[in-house]
Amino acid sequence: MNAQNADRINRLIKSLESEFGLDDVQATPDPHITYQLAGVRKLSALKQVLRDVARHTQPFVAHTTGLGVFPGPNPVIYIPVLRSDALNHLHRRVLRATAPLCLRTDKFSGPDCWLPHISLALHDTTPELLGPVMQYLNHQTFNLKLAVTNLAILREEGEQFVPEKIFSFEGHKHEPAPSLFEASK
Repeated sequence: MNAQNADRINRLIKSLESEFGLDDVQATPDPHITYQLAGVRKLSALKQVLRDVARHTQPFVAHTTGLGVFPGPNPVIYIPVLRSDALNHLHRRVLRATAPLCLRTDKFSGPDCWLPHISLALHDTTPELLGPVMQYLNHQTFNLKLAVTNLAILREEGEQFVPEKIFSFEGHKHEPAPSLFEASK
């Protein structure tokens, strides 16, 4: 995500802390889009497949709009990221590349249920806070252009989720597979 939008979102998250005491979302210091939550067998294999996905991905722009809520005892307040062909394609490639490595995955990471978003508040919210927080956020617009330029593996370290590895998009095209005729020569 471009630094200007990341700074804006981080300022907004900090304002939710000062206004409402909501700070659990800060366990992940950088705003991000989650493509998949998973446990994996071998971290080195995960790094290799994500490096390959990033090598063959060109940076692109994603757009956000509005606010959303995942309801529950601790509602999640988020900025929806609009699904586009580029974002859907990247998500499918990440899922396809990582599927053989996953011990378990999150049901909401699947292509039919995935709702890309940027979390503003989670875990420490309550239904009682939801109204006042949404009223506070309602005075702003959330129409952002996000530069999607990398993939990252985040790992838990104490109470934080920190980058294990970041893979910048290199934009190389996939090499075409040889045709059957070429392969038999």
